[in-house]
Amino acid sequence: MIHYVKKISLEKECPKGSKEIILGAGCFWGVEKKFWDLGGVFLTSVGYSGGDTENPTYEDVCYKNTNHAEVVKIIYNPEIIDLKSILKIFWECHDPTQGMRQGNDIGTQYRSVIYASDDFDLEIAKETKATYQIELKKNNFQKITTEIDKVKNYYLAEEYHQQYLAKNPNGYCGIDGTGCNFPNKK
Repeated sequence: MIHYVKKISLEKECPKGSKEIILGAGCFWGVEKKFWDLGGVFLTSVGYSGGDTENPTYEDVCYKNTNHAEVVKIIYNPEIIDLKSILKIFWECHDPTQGMRQGNDIGTQYRSVIYASDDFDLEIAKETKATYQIELKKNNFQKITTEIDKVKNYYLAEEYHQQYLAKNPNGYCGIDGTGCNFPNKK
């Protein structure tokens, strides 16, 4: 499979020194679009993660009890963009207080998740969650329900889902943030 925007293989070996993070914030089409053009992001792909079924299909994730979330894998250069900058976009692009949904998209596959590849990134994710929770509370939002853990699996979604909104610019995108900005810490 070729990345429709970047014109490189989704299975391409990552550049030395790159890192990855897996994020779920509702329908993966809109979430991926938030990241594919960011400076320092080498590659994005959409897939399924966090569940119990090996190699699930979209139909499995939507209609069977796989426990997978629709996610975006982001491979980035930490010397150009740091994880906190990526997570700022993540927190602001959806409502992490909605539990098993984002807007009209309802189900476990639409839950908010962060799957880190190492303990250091896991701690950064937890720190940013605590910071954003304070901001949300000030604005009368409920508790963040985002699942934060180390990645246990990732299965690439079908080709037609990859960079879907680049191929279908008027396609549905059900993600929407809370309107709360992630606080800039000095």
